[in-house]
Amino acid sequence: MRKFIFLTLFHTVILSGLIGQNTFTISGYVTEAETGESILGANITIAEQPGVGTITNTYGFYSIRLPEGDFELVFSYIGMEDKRVSINISENKSLNIEMSQGILFDEIVITAEEEDRNLSRTTMGVLELNMEQISTLPVILGEQDILKTIQLLPGVLSSGEGFSGFHVRGGGADQNLVLLDEAIVYNSGHLFGFISVFNSDAIRNTTLIKGGMPPQYGGRISSVLDIQMKDGNNRHFQAEGGIGLISSRLTLQGPIVKEQSSWLVSGRRTYLFDLAQPALEGGNFEGTNYYFYDFNAKVNHRFSDRDRIFFSAYFGRDIFDFVTANRGFRFTMPYGNATATLRWNRTFGGNMFMNTSLIYNDYNFDFKGNQEDFQFRLSSGIRDWNLKSDLDYFMDANNHIKVGYSISHHKLSPNQASGASGETVFDSPQSPEYAIQGGLYFQNDFKLSSSVQVLAGLRYSFFSHIGPYPGGDGEEDYDRGDPSVWYDQFEPRISLNWRLSTNSAIKAGYARTAQYLHLVSNSTSTLPTDIWVPSSLRVPPQTGNQYSIGYFRNFLDNTYEVSVEAYYRDLSNQLDYRETFTPSLSARLENEFVSGSGEAYGLELFINKKKGDLTGWIAYTLSWADRRFEEINNGKTFAAPYDRRHDLAIVATYSLNERIDLGASFVFGSGQNYTPIEGLYLVNGFPAEIYGERNSARLPAYHRLDLSLVLNPRPSAKERRFSSYWSFSVYNVYSRKNPLFIFPSFEENSSTGTIKSEAFQVSLFPIIPSISWNFKFK
Repeated sequence: MRKFIFLTLFHTVILSGLIGQNTFTISGYVTEAETGESILGANITIAEQPGVGTITNTYGFYSIRLPEGDFELVFSYIGMEDKRVSINISENKSLNIEMSQGILFDEIVITAEEEDRNLSRTTMGVLELNMEQISTLPVILGEQDILKTIQLLPGVLSSGEGFSGFHVRGGGADQNLVLLDEAIVYNSGHLFGFISVFNSDAIRNTTLIKGGMPPQYGGRISSVLDIQMKDGNNRHFQAEGGIGLISSRLTLQGPIVKEQSSWLVSGRRTYLFDLAQPALEGGNFEGTNYYFYDFNAKVNHRFSDRDRIFFSAYFGRDIFDFVTANRGFRFTMPYGNATATLRWNRTFGGNMFMNTSLIYNDYNFDFKGNQEDFQFRLSSGIRDWNLKSDLDYFMDANNHIKVGYSISHHKLSPNQASGASGETVFDSPQSPEYAIQGGLYFQNDFKLSSSVQVLAGLRYSFFSHIGPYPGGDGEEDYDRGDPSVWYDQFEPRISLNWRLSTNSAIKAGYARTAQYLHLVSNSTSTLPTDIWVPSSLRVPPQTGNQYSIGYFRNFLDNTYEVSVEAYYRDLSNQLDYRETFTPSLSARLENEFVSGSGEAYGLELFINKKKGDLTGWIAYTLSWADRRFEEINNGKTFAAPYDRRHDLAIVATYSLNERIDLGASFVFGSGQNYTPIEGLYLVNGFPAEIYGERNSARLPAYHRLDLSLVLNPRPSAKERRFSSYWSFSVYNVYSRKNPLFIFPSFEENSSTGTIKSEAFQVSLFPIIPSISWNFKFK
């Protein structure tokens, strides 16, 4: 460890001393000419010096050092026209660039990156998506869904039929760090997970990191899903939206001060149950309703080329009201997320870029039910305040250094319960828990030679569970603010890219990660009833090590991208309920957990066609994921709930002409595993099950075909202020009855005293056609 840190720092210091005194910095921002939106990942190269260049960061900023002289800078980004700028360099200069849309409309772009970014990027296991690609894929119930799209990528598994939760390389759904403008989203699903909380009209870019996680990210051990909202059009007013089968959406944006500041608001709401209300009137379920809504907002202002400030917010809620008039029972269940991010961007000297953010995020679940004089309430939630800062130092064309810190305060409220029956009142002993979490990191993305690029760095993370905390069982009690336990981890990360030729590369990576917050659940997806708990005296932090290697090759002028990646992960302190766990309001929740170990390994194949009328990809994953707990399954290793041997996705979009785009996706996967019932016995006349080994049986295979057709506006209409298009989709074309789960049914034969058990398969979605109308006004 010490040798690793020393070599990285030594390399950085030596190279910083070798930077010539006659080099100068060219820096600035790259934006879209039409909207003023920053362009992430734009490529900047030097015509006179092949192999020298850089890319823009998350905020569209770039910086490059060049010697004195005349140069031609080439700015490129897929879907945009290349821009060439001749410049004489004799001093540090600021150069902002606006890029215009390309003139080819029949070419569908699938990734927001330069043509060989999959080869030139140092890290592996990174996939980027833009909204244009998502809009051409088949959807369910007319809803474009970011999370459903990433489930079609290699190494990413769905939580189940219709669910927006996902699992990456054998990890749990809670082991993914999901960010919206840097704010953590703890529950990413509406409608019990069927639809994601991300309104695609408000989203600019989505990046999934599943291997070689850079040191700037921490707090989760599987992956990062980094989603950025649009900044807002600072050139002119713009409106867009759509009407689908279950929801409508509207996004408005425009300048506050032209070319200096902008605003954006976006909303979405469902109305499926609203339309059904007339059918419920007069019946037992009159008053039952379910709806969800999202609201996104963002403002930003550029004070100068050096200073810019952003404020973004998200608020979303699901509200479920259930009424049974004949039994006098009713409940209401609201739940959802709220986030807010205040960011300040500042540049120093042209070659340093700082982003400082103050972030708030909140997730809460509330259930209130009553029947006659009985009332019951159950709630849980988590609320964070986070301060973080990152500094990019573009030392030269061969070194990009990044350092930063973050500090968070957590308030967790797991299993808050209360109730009353007549004059009898009861309350849960669970009280809110508090914790402090933070991290420091350093990383350098540098060239060892003309063909070898390395990203090496170290993250130091820490976590302190603070009082009030009752020790129990003779242990010490901790007062408010007193630390009850301290955990910390050194997390080295390294990625290596060996460029074999102009069209091929070998990459390898290692990442150690730690996770201090845990989701405890009885399902494989994230549901609103799931509970987040902190590490404590009885709950240790999860840790993981991931080793990965891959071969990457492009063909036919980067038209085809092919990659094969292999990975191995070992996991420690995995959390689960003990086998004897029975839900109880009087039990202390952390006493019901057990810790174990796990491992996951697999092979991923990705074939991606990026150019032409026909585009798409084939993604195949062969994987294993196991868990082992001394107190579960008699200490034997068992398959993780999300262990799927085979997972295949074939995605294609075809531009038939200027007006019609066709889309298709086919998925096939091994069935989900489950614990079988192997026998029965009677207890006071009632059947009790005898279970086999945990997760030793598997449901039938899952497969499904979806189709879509997008009817675009006429080419002449694209230049008008108002345009619209229609989207048609068919989900599960051949109406496959894919199993969601299996439940047993028991029948007793009174004459023989025997019990017959029969298993029934539950399926969710048959064939579902959908239609949506979408519009844009500019």
